[in-house]
Amino acid sequence: MDWLLVILSLIVLWIASLCKIIHTSSSPSRTFFLSNGGAFCKKNVLLVVAHPDDESMFFSPTISYLISRGHNLHILCLSIGNADGMGNARKHELYKACAVLKVPLQKVNVLDRPELQDGFGQIWDHNLLARIIKEEVSRHEIDVIITFDGYGVSGHCNHCDVHYGVRRLLQENPQSLQAWELVSYSFSLFSFLFLIMSEVFYFQVSYVVCSYYMFR
Repeated sequence: MDWLLVILSLIVLWIASLCKIIHTSSSPSRTFFLSNGGAFCKKNVLLVVAHPDDESMFFSPTISYLISRGHNLHILCLSIGNADGMGNARKHELYKACAVLKVPLQKVNVLDRPELQDGFGQIWDHNLLARIIKEEVSRHEIDVIITFDGYGVSGHCNHCDVHYGVRRLLQENPQSLQAWELVSYSFSLFSFLFLIMSEVFYFQVSYVVCSYYMFR
């Protein structure tokens, strides 16, 4: 009897999670994401991440969507992710992932600056981040920035700092740029397990679920 209640609870949580995804994917943000009055408009887009593997773990559905729609996507990775001494290997893994995701390697910029090292105890200066991102925006005539929200999905401080670096840039250039953030969601263990079971469906729509204006 107890197992039956557990199974029923899991099914209810799974259905609720899927309903939430479906409802959000049909929201107005889907219609106006990277569009001009509902019409398609090719954009120069900059994805800003903190570490190699961020692009695959958190943004691969968004990347696939942007590439499939013909947008001009650039990726700025602000560190090589060297917290465990594996930075060079992770950097090459990022290049391989981008090749699979059909992002040309000449459009991928991976930095390795002493002020921006990977780690939970490493605080990144928001003004420095804003300057670096601004240079990338100017170099590629970027129209749209995509990055983490204030929680950074996993709560990693480097993810959060990237968000606030982009916000600092937007505060300095309020009219010239559009920015979208990956919205962090918290799920219970049971709903997480059932989301794994439905991961194919989830990733088909997550690029819409996770895309909202940073200032709304």
